[in-house]
Amino acid sequence: MYFCSAMAEDLRSKTAKGLVWGLLNNGTMQVLNLLFGIVLGRLLSPEEYGVVGVLAIFTALAGDLQSAGFSQALVNIKEPKDNDYNAVFWFNVLTSIMLYAILFLCAPLIAQFFHDPRLVDVSRLVFLSFFISSLGIAHSAYLWKNLMVKENTIAGFVSLVCSGAVGVTLAVLGYSYWSLAWQQIVYISVLNIMRLRYSRWRPSLTLDFAPIRQMFPFAVKLLVTKLLTTLSQNILTVIIGERFSKSAVGNFTQANKWNTMGHNTISGAVQQVAQPVLASVSDDDDRERRVFSKMLRFMSFISFPALLGLALVGRELILATVGEKWLDSVQLLQILCIGGAFMPIYNVYQNLMLSRGRSDIYMWCNSALLLLQIAVVVACVGRGIVAMVAAYTLLNILFVAVWQWFAKRICGIDWHQSARDVTPFLAVAVTVMWATWFATRGITNVYVLLIVKTALAGTLYLASMKILNAKILDECLQFLRKKKQ
Repeated sequence: MYFCSAMAEDLRSKTAKGLVWGLLNNGTMQVLNLLFGIVLGRLLSPEEYGVVGVLAIFTALAGDLQSAGFSQALVNIKEPKDNDYNAVFWFNVLTSIMLYAILFLCAPLIAQFFHDPRLVDVSRLVFLSFFISSLGIAHSAYLWKNLMVKENTIAGFVSLVCSGAVGVTLAVLGYSYWSLAWQQIVYISVLNIMRLRYSRWRPSLTLDFAPIRQMFPFAVKLLVTKLLTTLSQNILTVIIGERFSKSAVGNFTQANKWNTMGHNTISGAVQQVAQPVLASVSDDDDRERRVFSKMLRFMSFISFPALLGLALVGRELILATVGEKWLDSVQLLQILCIGGAFMPIYNVYQNLMLSRGRSDIYMWCNSALLLLQIAVVVACVGRGIVAMVAAYTLLNILFVAVWQWFAKRICGIDWHQSARDVTPFLAVAVTVMWATWFATRGITNVYVLLIVKTALAGTLYLASMKILNAKILDECLQFLRKKKQ
């Protein structure tokens, strides 16, 4: 009994530390991204951002094909051996070489599709980033499997500082969109060096792909899902890039960057611990439900006020940081943030399915979502960019119900319990944002309005949580007090 209790406490401690370091990691990364993004946003135009922005889908798809879901497959193995990591390492490297060769040759076709000859040379440089990343995927999986979130935090910080400094320096020197391309190359190169330093595993020259064949049934479903998810996340960029101007792509990229920074800060923290922790309790249904419920409450507690708050201050934030030339991105940012508030909740459901080894459900849900997104976006393309983004966002929010249906069917997660975990935080956040907007209508100075809205919304939300006696707030405060002692 004592042994079981000690194991539970150890898991709880590792999870809490992982969440704290995960939040620190993602928070630090997003703050640095914010600072470098502000500088680059002032130095570069929406049109210059759009040149590199339209390539995001190709880089992301190539990265998905290269990792092929084997990182998650390694994490799901109870005790992966050196041979497992080695097989994944060499598979990724060899696959990425072939993919880069294909994309290198396709660069003229990509430039033709987007009606921009500059993309030939730029794409060939940008695509190098996914080949370089293949060298660190196995090491990343090692850190992830062993919950080495602190080490990941340091690696991410160093790589972002180096790449951001290079990007800003090149932009100041007049290298235009090339500064964004080189920023990506430097980031992934430094990140891989840091991962290699912290990982205790090293590759060998032995080429044994037997572990790949064993992982393949699980990994291939993740691969298909990753490709579909990437298409889903970039379908708007592709359509905007083909139908509208590069400036329109740049404005959407700017808006989506802020939204992604917001929800990735939150979901990234849980992503680093959710699958390993849920996998460790997957043989105990009752305990699994409790862990899932707590993760759902934690996500809701943070995500709704953060992303809805970002929507609230969107106009002031854009004006105060990157300037008036980006005003056309404000409405897109506000719409995307509403959907972004639900992305961390998506993440918890997806990790629940993966921890159960149900990559098939993970795949089919994302397949259905992509098909619906394409249908909705194409139907709205004639109504303009705002209508496309709004329809896309609404569909993503409604699709949470599909994930909940599978959570109920596979793991017995009750609909009513999930609603009780999520709805109070959503309701309070919406009420607080409305009250803050109403109370600050008379303020005209952009900087004062940004500060007052942020301070007032944060104060009202925390006060509401305290009045409602939210347990998750007390647990967070207790954990922080223990860390100070």
